[in-house]
Amino acid sequence: MKSRNLIESFNHAVTGIIHALKTEKNMKFHFIIASLVLILSLFFDFSRLELIMLFFAIALVLVAEMINTAIERSIDLITAEFHPLARLAKDIAAGGVLIAAINSMVVGYLLFFDRLNPLTNLVLYKIKNSPIHLTFIALVLVIVFTIALKTLYYKGRGTPFQGGSVSGHAAVSFCIATIIAFMAHNMLISTLSFMLAFLVGESRVEGRIHSIMEVVLGGLLGVLVGILVFQIIG
Repeated sequence: MKSRNLIESFNHAVTGIIHALKTEKNMKFHFIIASLVLILSLFFDFSRLELIMLFFAIALVLVAEMINTAIERSIDLITAEFHPLARLAKDIAAGGVLIAAINSMVVGYLLFFDRLNPLTNLVLYKIKNSPIHLTFIALVLVIVFTIALKTLYYKGRGTPFQGGSVSGHAAVSFCIATIIAFMAHNMLISTLSFMLAFLVGESRVEGRIHSIMEVVLGGLLGVLVGILVFQIIG
């Protein structure tokens, strides 16, 4: 009987995880990032302590997001009307997720920076010695790919400049940030460039023009095109 109760509890827990992944955009985003980070970690020689830090940081974000979802669902069940305390409870729960996410970014920076820095310096050297016109080629390709993806995965909303399945603003801004980072060869300038690109992407989500996933895909497109053009052509 105890074993049956244990199995049922396990099934309920898995059902909760699956439901959160299906219904919560932020949960999907965190899950995708966590998967990419874990795949990337396979290529580095992490110690046991470093792996513990990595797994703990990832688990903390996912758990915080699920608790936040549970709190929101509970409040919505109790009342459908606006109440300042209900809003405050949701904001506090969301703040917990934000703290966990910032913590994971700090952990990721501490674990991956020294290991990725030599590779980054090699790429920066190749980029810095590449022709200037490659910058314009990269930007043109980003725009062409963005319009092509918008056309291919058109969802019946948006135009080539607003909405659509991929954020063109995010793609162009992250491509420019990548090029600036490669040419500047300065950590502060690179960080500021990507912060500006992030703000561009955030504004598209905040304005409800794009979803988080569309902005992420646009950002990845911009970064990848910027790198590949300079690496392959250069």
